[in-house]
Amino acid sequence: MAKKHNHKRSLVDPPEITLGIDLGGTKILAAVVDEQGRILGEAKRKTRAERGVDDVIERIAKTAQEAVANAHLDMAAIAAVGIGAPGVADHLTGVLEFAPNLPDWTNIPLGMRLQQLLGVPVLVENDVNAGTYGEATAGAARGYGSVVGVFPGTGIGGGIVLDGRLWRGARNAAAEIGHMVVLIDGPQCGCGRRGCIEALASRTAIERDILGEIRGGRSSVVTQWIDVEGEPITSGVLARALEEGDPVVTDVVTRAAYHLGVFTASLVNALDPECIVYGGGLIEACGRFLLPIIRNTTYRYLIRPVAPENLPILEAALGDNAVAIGCAMLASQHVRALQE
Repeated sequence: MAKKHNHKRSLVDPPEITLGIDLGGTKILAAVVDEQGRILGEAKRKTRAERGVDDVIERIAKTAQEAVANAHLDMAAIAAVGIGAPGVADHLTGVLEFAPNLPDWTNIPLGMRLQQLLGVPVLVENDVNAGTYGEATAGAARGYGSVVGVFPGTGIGGGIVLDGRLWRGARNAAAEIGHMVVLIDGPQCGCGRRGCIEALASRTAIERDILGEIRGGRSSVVTQWIDVEGEPITSGVLARALEEGDPVVTDVVTRAAYHLGVFTASLVNALDPECIVYGGGLIEACGRFLLPIIRNTTYRYLIRPVAPENLPILEAALGDNAVAIGCAMLASQHVRALQE
């Protein structure tokens, strides 16, 4: 078991019960969370983003109130609310500046509007930042002061916790690690640039490369299970193909894992964290295959050799609850800051 350092300040010291909300493009998840990061009650409903901003904000408030009721509490027991959204958020003003998966969500005063509806302080945060903080305070990296989170899925998101504090950067744009260029003139990324790690090792990139191999004449069991020209190659399909030893999927995923390892070494060389946490749908499905390659490659490319037990690369533990729990724990920190 990796040694945990006790010289860092504690990450977990919230004053009261808080509520965390994960606002996604398709679902809203709200969870009432205690001082140890345990969920006391939760609620979920569809986002219905096509109905507009006002309707979604009403749905967020109703989901929050339902979660509090399911915890057998009332809103007066909630010290603060944190909400994570898929975009750029200004935690100081509570404004969601931009959310690509939510149409027309630009410069929305989400914190103020929710505070008016719920009657408690509201902190607005980027969702992957919050998920990393959740893992650092109540998940796989609990007890470590400096943590980098990497979450491969459709894209690749990330978060950075340094000395117990979420690092947001000078313009609230820190940890956009999916757009770190790791292969000059590599495949084009969705951002328009070439060679981003997201263009090399996300599930989207893996799907693209598998299709390229199949169209080039290689055989894969994947074509027996789905119509690859009309259906997505999900993380579950990838996991099944890996279990069967499919050579195409194995080759492509191995290459993606190698790129992730080189990329992770660069993160460690820049930030020197105590640990790395890998999460997200791709890791949940294929982590047993991906993580050993990522670990081995990372340790090989570190500028200063570090024993694996002194730099653990961990699999996330909170699953779909990471963002909500992280938001709740950030809300606790927000309350402490207001009281200081």
